[in-house]
Amino acid sequence: MSRVAVVGGGISGLTAAYRLRRLLGETAEIVVLDQAERLGGKLHTPRLGGRGYDLGAEAFLARRPEVTRLAEELGLGSELVHPSGASARIRAGGATLPLPSGMFMGVPASAEAVRNVLSDGACRAVGAESELPPLRMAGDDASVGELLRRRFGAEVVERLVEPLLGGVYGGSADALGLRATMPGLAAALDAGAESLTEAVNEAMPAPTPPGSAGPPVFGAFEEGYGTLVNALERRSGARIERGVTARRLWREGSGWSLSTGSAARPGRLDVDAVVLAVPAPAARGLLAESVPEASAGFAGISLASMAVVGLALPAEVELPPASGVLIARGERHRDGTAFTAKAVTLSSRKWPHLRGRGGEPLVRASVGRGDPGELRVDDAELLRRVRADLAELTGSTAEPVDTAVVRWGGGLPQYGVGHAETVAGIEEAVSRAPGLEVAGASLHGVGVPACVGTGETAAAGIGEFLGAGQRHARG
Repeated sequence: MSRVAVVGGGISGLTAAYRLRRLLGETAEIVVLDQAERLGGKLHTPRLGGRGYDLGAEAFLARRPEVTRLAEELGLGSELVHPSGASARIRAGGATLPLPSGMFMGVPASAEAVRNVLSDGACRAVGAESELPPLRMAGDDASVGELLRRRFGAEVVERLVEPLLGGVYGGSADALGLRATMPGLAAALDAGAESLTEAVNEAMPAPTPPGSAGPPVFGAFEEGYGTLVNALERRSGARIERGVTARRLWREGSGWSLSTGSAARPGRLDVDAVVLAVPAPAARGLLAESVPEASAGFAGISLASMAVVGLALPAEVELPPASGVLIARGERHRDGTAFTAKAVTLSSRKWPHLRGRGGEPLVRASVGRGDPGELRVDDAELLRRVRADLAELTGSTAEPVDTAVVRWGGGLPQYGVGHAETVAGIEEAVSRAPGLEVAGASLHGVGVPACVGTGETAAAGIGEFLGAGQRHARG
């Protein structure tokens, strides 16, 4: 009988545990360790307004197949929902405006596409970018912020790119690498595009023909990600050990050993194989002894913190007809007060099913742009500031009927310059350690589909190591 430890009970680890059960069969012992008392990691569905409401990851990219495929396999296909089609807005230059469509992650395809958001001078810079000396990447990486400032000027970064990238990574565009965060743009440059304008126009998907509805961009679960987390826990058949910290990992004979718990209450777990699905700092520590090269790679991945504030407003409040508002860095209220939130999602407009049990409209605000000082206030003050932002954007000053503040300390890996090479080095080093795999948001994408993918890949590697192959697969 095989015994496998999965360290980390987030979506990557739970997916790995489920896939391992399918590969190894019912006799395998699968143990999931998580230092938290709650499974799901950054998928968190607390109660707000009498219903489940996601205050971690909100949605997934529907064009990637991993989550949809997994949901259907688990019998959750009927739980999947898609946005209403309400458009987003952006607060930039002191005004709340429609979010331009002619962009690739905030990088403009033309000056005309972003004229409503940028100043005349910035529009002239966008229009002239293709006339600058040819851009030659030659396989190299570059800081997103630095490259775009050099080619377009600061306004494009501050008013367009950072608001969009910040919703994904939570940090500054200067700290993010082009190849990991905008691979389509990098690929177009590698293929011969000589300007960012040309690369954007090549990387953007073909427009939807007039009169036809394109496929949905995003998906979610009707009752929140908790539905997926609970199904994976149940179907994995794993022994779940909550509140247990893995402190050391070492090679023991042909298998692996983990020390767990505290100095006062130590534990040990001996297994045939291990999946590490933990944040970069934890992976760095656990791999320091057995795979120091991988440990060094994880040490090079920095993290950003953020908070999500959820509000259930009185049922009579009418929200603006928009899915939400992105807020550019440096924007201020009419009285000169700085905005605290980087984005406000009008969830009941974006997702028509999302209302409190009494019809209350639900709103969530994200806080944190990579500066730890932004989060050094208590929950009550953070809530007060977010409510002021909401009043500025929507006009609503109504007292919420329910609120929640969830803090994600070190919750978002920062994909810096050279991230792909860092990850390749980590995975190459781990491949030389039989029976060990890594997974999680630090590797190939911070979105839920990418995390599911890493969990599936890790499980397949362990299955191959243990000789499972397809003969034990369950239909």
